[in-house]
Amino acid sequence: MTDMKINVHHITRVEGHGNIVVNVVNGELEQCDLAIVETPRFFEAMLKGRHYSEASHITSRICGICATGHATASLRATENALGVVPTKQTELLRKLAFFGEILDSHILHVYMLVAPDFLGVGSVIPLAKQEPEIVMRALRMKKLSGDLCAIIAGRHTHPIAMTVGGFTHYPTKEELLDIRKRFEAVRVDLKETVDLFESLDLPAFTRETEYIALRKPDEYAFIDGEIASSDGGTWPLEDYLSVTNEYLVPHSSAKHAKNKRNSYMVGALARINVNFDKLHPHAKSVAEQLGLAPVVTNPYAISVAQVVEIVHAVEESLNILDELVGNCLKWEEPVKPKRLSGEGVGAAEVPRGTLFHHYTIEDGVIQKANCVIPTGQNLANIEADMRELVPTILDKSQAEITQSLEMLVRAYDPCISCSAHLLNVEFVR
Repeated sequence: MTDMKINVHHITRVEGHGNIVVNVVNGELEQCDLAIVETPRFFEAMLKGRHYSEASHITSRICGICATGHATASLRATENALGVVPTKQTELLRKLAFFGEILDSHILHVYMLVAPDFLGVGSVIPLAKQEPEIVMRALRMKKLSGDLCAIIAGRHTHPIAMTVGGFTHYPTKEELLDIRKRFEAVRVDLKETVDLFESLDLPAFTRETEYIALRKPDEYAFIDGEIASSDGGTWPLEDYLSVTNEYLVPHSSAKHAKNKRNSYMVGALARINVNFDKLHPHAKSVAEQLGLAPVVTNPYAISVAQVVEIVHAVEESLNILDELVGNCLKWEEPVKPKRLSGEGVGAAEVPRGTLFHHYTIEDGVIQKANCVIPTGQNLANIEADMRELVPTILDKSQAEITQSLEMLVRAYDPCISCSAHLLNVEFVR
């Protein structure tokens, strides 16, 4: 096609509102934008003047999908600011709740948002009629992940039992043993999930980029660690601003980010490219079965990377459950802060990528807050993918090109509402 205009309002099967705008004139790509049209929700401003103990509960409302992830990053920022070192038991329980959220979000994405594209249906609704066993499998796995979050954090969405220095609620031994049996049984659904995604043909598109994720020397990092790049280099969490380098673009209410190149990717594929050697052995064998041998440069493979992380999360959850039961989970009072003033950064690998929370606290009250969201970090990379993809598919119909672009955006699993952090609010007293 030598002339073409695409204007998608709004992209379906993603969280939030985003538009695809493409203009091709005389065979040349003149415009290719992913326009974010959400309004900023001012969560950083909401934190100003609030007691540090409220931060995790407020910020968990940034996202209903990544509520546990936001709460975790918030707690780690607060604890780093106030000199709180959580116990080993607290760390294990947080990891377990975090795996529940990874499972829930990834299963939602790969089955209900992405799979319809590959199975030739418009959404999960006709898929439920056409392939009911696929949807029932997804629902069983989602139910398990939600129940895990609930017994650890009090409820699945917007956790209430996680607090600075520990927990205010603990599961019983019987609850842990019961959920462990269910995790053993879900391996059957995992195998079916892997087999399904092995049978799908991904679009043949690749583009080299920089991949960024948290990294630890002894585990596949989801909470804490250093910032690591596939292009080389590591940075302490406190240097996150020198890595993210956020900037404004005229067509988006969300900022873009760049590090060593003009864009970078965060999320499941970035994590596997940076941390493949730290995957659980079973997850590593599944990655090899699915053809994910780093460095993988096809962004459509993000969903396949999420399948690998589903396997990793199940196997690691079983290990943590065994450790908690074997060590006789006990009641612990939350660790008290060593001070009431300080500055701290917390980071976590939420389903869509690296999340940063940064607080300045004085006398127990938050004076300044900054949150850098994974989807915002991915936006420049999505646009770069779009700009490279379009010229390679101009021999297709406009409908096919539109479908390819929507599938590309959906592959990143964007959480658009979370990404809208444009305005700077100053309070004048």
